[in-house]
Amino acid sequence: MSRSKLEMLQELIELSWLKPNALTVLLWPVSIVYRGLFALRSCLYHWGLLASYRAPVPVVVVGNLTVGGTGKTPLVIYVVQALRQQGYKPGVISRGYHSQAPSYPYFVSPDSPPTHAGDEPTLIVKRTQVPMVIGPNRQAAIEALLQQADIDIVISDDGLQHLAMQRDIELCVIDNTSLQNNAQLFPAGPYREPKTRLTSVDLIVEHGASADGVVGNRVPSFAMNLSAAAPQPLIPGNNREFDPTQPIHALAGIGNPQRFFKTCQELAYDITPHIFADHHAFSQADIDFSGQVLMTEKDAVKCTEIADSRHWYLPVNATLSAKFNAALLEKVAHFTSTKRKTDDGQ
Repeated sequence: MSRSKLEMLQELIELSWLKPNALTVLLWPVSIVYRGLFALRSCLYHWGLLASYRAPVPVVVVGNLTVGGTGKTPLVIYVVQALRQQGYKPGVISRGYHSQAPSYPYFVSPDSPPTHAGDEPTLIVKRTQVPMVIGPNRQAAIEALLQQADIDIVISDDGLQHLAMQRDIELCVIDNTSLQNNAQLFPAGPYREPKTRLTSVDLIVEHGASADGVVGNRVPSFAMNLSAAAPQPLIPGNNREFDPTQPIHALAGIGNPQRFFKTCQELAYDITPHIFADHHAFSQADIDFSGQVLMTEKDAVKCTEIADSRHWYLPVNATLSAKFNAALLEKVAHFTSTKRKTDDGQ
């Protein structure tokens, strides 16, 4: 099967996730098999029949239940900054989806080529300068991070379903900004795990929620919203002024492009939207438009070498309540203290 046909099939499946159809019904038996295999695998880890790695420092997983973008990257950046403000020295690991590093584990630096590191790790490091290692083997990534950087806590970008890595705190992101009419498990639906998994995580972060709350009468839930900053030029030292009153070509190669376009519209920008696949590798032709071009920050890190004075990106920042910070830091302090006592032999 050619790549184009694979992409067409993927697009068709993802459309069925938005509105269940005949394809959803055809894929439902596969989802039942997936559910059974996932449950068996979970039991094997729970019973200790499959080995799992315990890191010597606390591990915080920032993950989700569904396939696609939910706002994890802005939350990872937020958590890094919140922990630093309290004196912690965080490091980040990631699988490095769509990365093409020369070898793994790969230490991501601000100068790492996005093709080596992947777009999301590149964005995280450029924003925060945090020590970060990517690789499919998360144990190897953590060990490399501990060897190469002075850190006292690990944040795993994604990995909620990666049971081979033990974790101390689980943050699960729910995207309330996307229309979701399909609660089936993959591939009939977008869910990696059943919704009941929410009852076992530590904190839930609801992207687009209006207020903090509680899910299932037990798990604290916190509203997260993304606020846009002023557009920034892709070319450092660009003296051209961004004119929000002029027509704009808006480009998005992310999991939920409509979220970006909606933000642009809320800013009263006159946009012509252009949708690309998530993690798209942009070419010169993809961004060659007359007039102003505005893209997401995640896409911008891949376009700096081919951009000019027409090209801008829109930074977004996660905003959460002080209650979220307090809940997160309380759990981190608890596990940090527990680790210290274990190390001291108490």
